[in-house]
Amino acid sequence: MELKTAQDRVHEWISQFEEGYWPPLTNLARLIEEVGELAREMNHRFGHKTKKPDEPEQDLALELADVLFVLLVIANQQGIDLGESLERVLEKYRVRDGERWTRIEKSAEEV
Repeated sequence: MELKTAQDRVHEWISQFEEGYWPPLTNLARLIEEVGELAREMNHRFGHKTKKPDEPEQDLALELADVLFVLLVIANQQGIDLGESLERVLEKYRVRDGERWTRIEKSAEEV
């Protein structure tokens, strides 16, 4: 799904409710909460913190999507086109970090 489509679908979802978009700081708190849930799952899978025996397995993809959903909400609320913003940040990384790490050599077939 394209980011513009994702932003439109999130807006359609929120627009069907009278409450609409929550205040910016509430959405920031939601984002932090979702990132915390993602961090917990990553720590269970790859870190030193093991799950409790009765703790259910979480879906890492859904935890990531929860974070993305709230990011889309914040972008919509602030009138930000995330697709355009992502293009800008990728260019920033290309310029700033393009020679920072060792590139993988491509074979003749890949070039």
